[in-house]
Amino acid sequence: MSGLRLIAAGHTPALRRAVFGGDDDLDTAGRNAARARRAPGHRGPWVCAPTRAARATVHELGGGDPLLEPRLADPDYGSWTGRTLDQVDLGTWLTDPAAAPHGGESLSALTVRAGAWLDEQAGRTLTAVAHPTVVRAALCHALGLPPDGIWRLDVAPLSVCRLAHRAGRWHLFL
Repeated sequence: MSGLRLIAAGHTPALRRAVFGGDDDLDTAGRNAARARRAPGHRGPWVCAPTRAARATVHELGGGDPLLEPRLADPDYGSWTGRTLDQVDLGTWLTDPAAAPHGGESLSALTVRAGAWLDEQAGRTLTAVAHPTVVRAALCHALGLPPDGIWRLDVAPLSVCRLAHRAGRWHLFL
Protein backbone atom coordinates (compact mmCIF):
# COMPACT_ATOMS: atom_id res chain seq x y z
CA MET A 1 0.00 0.00 0.00
CA SER A 2 1.28 3.47 -0.82
CA GLY A 3 0.17 6.82 0.41
CA LEU A 4 -0.07 9.76 -1.92
CA ARG A 5 -1.39 13.19 -1.01
CA LEU A 6 -2.44 15.38 -3.93
CA ILE A 7 -2.74 19.02 -2.93
CA ALA A 8 -4.12 21.73 -5.19
CA ALA A 9 -1.89 24.81 -5.34
CA GLY A 10 -3.12 27.90 -3.50
CA HIS A 11 -4.88 30.93 -4.94
CA THR A 12 -3.13 33.14 -7.44
CA PRO A 13 -4.30 36.43 -8.96
CA ALA A 14 -4.94 34.64 -12.28
CA LEU A 15 -6.99 31.90 -10.65
CA ARG A 16 -9.17 34.47 -8.90
CA ARG A 17 -9.76 36.23 -12.25
CA ALA A 18 -10.38 32.89 -14.06
CA VAL A 19 -7.45 33.43 -16.44
CA PHE A 20 -6.11 30.47 -18.42
CA GLY A 21 -2.47 29.51 -17.91
CA GLY A 22 0.41 31.70 -16.87
CA ASP A 23 2.86 31.39 -14.00
CA ASP A 24 1.59 33.64 -11.23
CA ASP A 25 2.88 33.36 -7.70
CA LEU A 26 0.46 32.86 -4.82
CA ASP A 27 -1.41 35.99 -3.81
CA THR A 28 -1.30 37.18 -0.20
CA ALA A 29 -4.47 35.33 0.77
CA GLY A 30 -3.16 32.17 -0.93
CA ARG A 31 0.09 32.36 1.04
CA ASN A 32 -1.72 32.98 4.32
CA ALA A 33 -4.17 30.12 3.73
CA ALA A 34 -1.37 27.69 2.88
CA ARG A 35 0.66 28.78 5.91
CA ALA A 36 -2.41 28.22 8.13
CA ARG A 37 -2.67 24.62 6.85
CA ARG A 38 0.94 23.73 7.57
CA ALA A 39 0.96 20.18 8.90
CA PRO A 40 4.13 19.00 10.62
CA GLY A 41 5.32 15.45 10.41
CA HIS A 42 4.54 14.45 6.84
CA ARG A 43 6.76 11.59 5.72
CA GLY A 44 8.14 11.21 2.27
CA PRO A 45 9.30 13.61 -0.41
CA TRP A 46 7.43 16.56 -1.90
CA VAL A 47 6.90 16.84 -5.64
CA CYS A 48 5.27 19.72 -7.46
CA ALA A 49 4.43 21.29 -10.78
CA PRO A 50 7.22 23.51 -12.12
CA THR A 51 5.34 26.74 -11.41
CA ARG A 52 5.81 29.53 -8.91
CA ALA A 53 2.41 28.89 -7.30
CA ALA A 54 3.07 25.17 -6.79
CA ARG A 55 6.55 25.78 -5.37
CA ALA A 56 5.26 28.52 -3.07
CA THR A 57 2.43 26.26 -1.89
CA VAL A 58 4.95 23.57 -0.95
CA HIS A 59 7.09 26.12 0.87
CA GLU A 60 4.16 27.64 2.81
CA LEU A 61 2.93 24.16 3.77
CA GLY A 62 6.37 23.40 5.21
CA GLY A 63 7.53 21.02 2.51
CA GLY A 64 11.03 22.34 1.92
CA ASP A 65 12.59 21.97 -1.52
CA PRO A 66 10.32 19.90 -3.78
CA LEU A 67 11.25 17.86 -6.80
CA LEU A 68 9.85 19.66 -9.86
CA GLU A 69 7.75 17.39 -12.05
CA PRO A 70 6.88 18.68 -15.55
CA ARG A 71 4.06 16.14 -15.93
CA LEU A 72 2.22 17.95 -13.11
CA ALA A 73 2.23 21.23 -15.05
CA ASP A 74 -1.02 22.94 -15.93
CA PRO A 75 -2.25 22.06 -19.43
CA ASP A 76 -0.97 23.99 -22.41
CA TYR A 77 -3.88 26.35 -23.09
CA GLY A 78 -2.42 27.51 -26.41
CA SER A 79 -4.07 30.68 -27.70
CA TRP A 80 -6.23 30.90 -24.56
CA THR A 81 -3.23 31.57 -22.31
CA GLY A 82 -3.77 34.88 -20.55
CA ARG A 83 -7.44 35.10 -21.50
CA THR A 84 -10.44 34.93 -19.19
CA LEU A 85 -13.41 32.59 -19.44
CA ASP A 86 -15.56 35.27 -21.05
CA GLN A 87 -12.96 35.85 -23.79
CA VAL A 88 -13.04 32.32 -25.24
CA ASP A 89 -15.60 29.93 -26.73
CA LEU A 90 -15.70 26.97 -24.36
CA GLY A 91 -18.36 24.94 -26.21
CA THR A 92 -16.22 22.34 -27.94
CA TRP A 93 -13.75 22.07 -25.06
CA LEU A 94 -16.54 21.34 -22.57
CA THR A 95 -18.19 18.67 -24.71
CA ASP A 96 -15.32 16.90 -26.50
CA PRO A 97 -12.38 15.88 -24.27
CA ALA A 98 -10.24 15.10 -27.33
CA ALA A 99 -10.67 18.64 -28.72
CA ALA A 100 -8.06 21.34 -28.34
CA PRO A 101 -9.77 24.41 -29.83
CA HIS A 102 -7.05 26.61 -28.34
CA GLY A 103 -4.30 24.72 -30.17
CA GLY A 104 -2.85 23.43 -26.91
CA GLU A 105 -3.41 20.26 -24.91
CA SER A 106 -6.74 18.43 -24.87
CA LEU A 107 -8.34 17.19 -21.67
CA SER A 108 -7.81 13.62 -22.90
CA ALA A 109 -4.09 14.25 -23.31
CA LEU A 110 -3.92 15.91 -19.88
CA THR A 111 -5.65 12.93 -18.26
CA VAL A 112 -3.24 10.51 -19.94
CA ARG A 113 -0.24 12.60 -18.82
CA ALA A 114 -1.42 12.99 -15.22
CA GLY A 115 -2.51 9.34 -15.07
CA ALA A 116 0.84 8.05 -16.32
CA TRP A 117 2.63 10.07 -13.65
CA LEU A 118 0.19 8.84 -10.99
CA ASP A 119 0.62 5.19 -11.91
CA GLU A 120 4.40 5.54 -11.57
CA GLN A 121 3.84 6.55 -7.94
CA ALA A 122 2.27 3.20 -6.96
CA GLY A 123 4.12 1.90 -3.92
CA ARG A 124 5.52 5.30 -2.96
CA THR A 125 4.68 7.70 -0.16
CA LEU A 126 4.80 11.35 -1.17
CA THR A 127 2.98 14.66 -1.35
CA ALA A 128 2.39 16.27 -4.73
CA VAL A 129 1.23 19.82 -5.41
CA ALA A 130 -0.33 20.69 -8.75
CA HIS A 131 -2.89 23.11 -10.10
CA PRO A 132 -6.55 22.14 -9.58
CA THR A 133 -7.09 21.08 -13.21
CA VAL A 134 -4.20 18.62 -13.03
CA VAL A 135 -5.43 17.23 -9.70
CA ARG A 136 -8.84 16.70 -11.31
CA ALA A 137 -7.25 14.91 -14.27
CA ALA A 138 -5.23 12.62 -11.95
CA LEU A 139 -8.38 11.83 -9.96
CA CYS A 140 -10.27 10.99 -13.16
CA HIS A 141 -7.57 8.47 -13.97
CA ALA A 142 -7.43 7.07 -10.44
CA LEU A 143 -11.20 6.60 -10.30
CA GLY A 144 -11.49 5.21 -13.83
CA LEU A 145 -13.60 8.12 -15.03
CA PRO A 146 -13.55 9.17 -18.67
CA PRO A 147 -11.62 12.38 -19.44
CA ASP A 148 -14.84 14.44 -19.46
CA GLY A 149 -15.29 13.31 -15.84
CA ILE A 150 -13.01 16.23 -15.05
CA TRP A 151 -16.13 18.41 -15.19
CA ARG A 152 -17.75 16.35 -12.43
CA LEU A 153 -14.96 16.98 -9.94
CA ASP A 154 -14.46 20.25 -8.10
CA VAL A 155 -11.02 20.77 -6.60
CA ALA A 156 -10.59 23.96 -4.62
CA PRO A 157 -7.20 25.55 -4.02
CA LEU A 158 -5.37 23.84 -1.14
CA SER A 159 -7.74 20.87 -1.10
CA VAL A 160 -6.07 17.61 -0.17
CA CYS A 161 -6.91 14.25 -1.74
CA ARG A 162 -5.41 11.09 -0.30
CA LEU A 163 -4.88 8.12 -2.58
CA ALA A 164 -3.55 4.67 -1.82
CA HIS A 165 -2.57 2.03 -4.36
CA ARG A 166 -3.31 -1.56 -3.47
CA ALA A 167 -4.59 -4.66 -5.24
CA GLY A 168 -3.66 -3.09 -8.57
CA ARG A 169 -5.82 0.02 -8.32
CA TRP A 170 -6.08 3.42 -6.71
CA HIS A 171 -8.34 4.09 -3.72
CA LEU A 172 -9.52 7.55 -2.71
CA PHE A 173 -9.69 8.46 0.98
CA LEU A 174 -11.75 11.47 2.02
